[in-house]
Amino acid sequence: MKNKSSFSFGTRFRQSLSESRRIVVKVGSKVLVNAKGEPDAACIRRLARQIAVLCRNKVQVVLVSSGAIAAGMRAFEMAERPDAVPDLQMCAAVGQVRLMRLYHDAFAKEGITIGQVLLTHDDFVRKLSVANMRRTMDDLLRHGVVPIVNENDVVADEEVKAFMTLGDNDHLASLIALQTRSDLLVMLSAVDGLRRPRENGTGTERIPFVEKIDRTITALVRPPDAGAISKGGMDSKLKCAKACMQAGCNVVIADGCRKDVLTRIYAGEDEGTLFAAAPL
Repeated sequence: MKNKSSFSFGTRFRQSLSESRRIVVKVGSKVLVNAKGEPDAACIRRLARQIAVLCRNKVQVVLVSSGAIAAGMRAFEMAERPDAVPDLQMCAAVGQVRLMRLYHDAFAKEGITIGQVLLTHDDFVRKLSVANMRRTMDDLLRHGVVPIVNENDVVADEEVKAFMTLGDNDHLASLIALQTRSDLLVMLSAVDGLRRPRENGTGTERIPFVEKIDRTITALVRPPDAGAISKGGMDSKLKCAKACMQAGCNVVIADGCRKDVLTRIYAGEDEGTLFAAAPL
């Protein structure tokens, strides 16, 4: 993965990202939530400005946003993510309102209209629901609206949570990318991409380019810890990246806290880890 030809191929592949016409951006709770455990308004404004740049370049953007439950937890002064489904539903109901208000204000300053889309596992199973969702998303995007998508935790019951949940917003984002036939999925996290141990044994280093997710790659990560604010993790992201790659969609995992990271990715700069789409 370190040879010169691989590096050169990865560089050329990155340069092609600016040709993406439809992009799904997933932003996690660890990026959106500040040290106090509440949605970071400054972070949301920076994200809105970057998406506005893409929109002005005729790129259609879907935003998959975490943070509703975290916002609700802050409202109820909860230190840890609750385990009980009713408590999760309560936090989601309260937090979603707070989160969308911040997004509305941030995008309004950029002259962009947003739309809220809340989905459940069932929306990706029943053919009629899938068709309706895809048609609505296409119409929103054609009219210059940025759909902001989240899982509809408010209406999920214990059975759904146990057996039919979407699991985390990484999975949701990958499903949205597949169903909307997107060219690129960008997952903004608290890390700068997939990392591996350095050859000299001192710490880790970022892997800039992955052509294939095999056992060597999956062995670098472990499942997320229980009880964290964020349900996802690099393990989840790799599974989602693999599904998108196989469908012809490029994926980038990058540090959402880095300045202008989204526009830099679109411009083909060396940000995060790029997982190259397989040829169709």
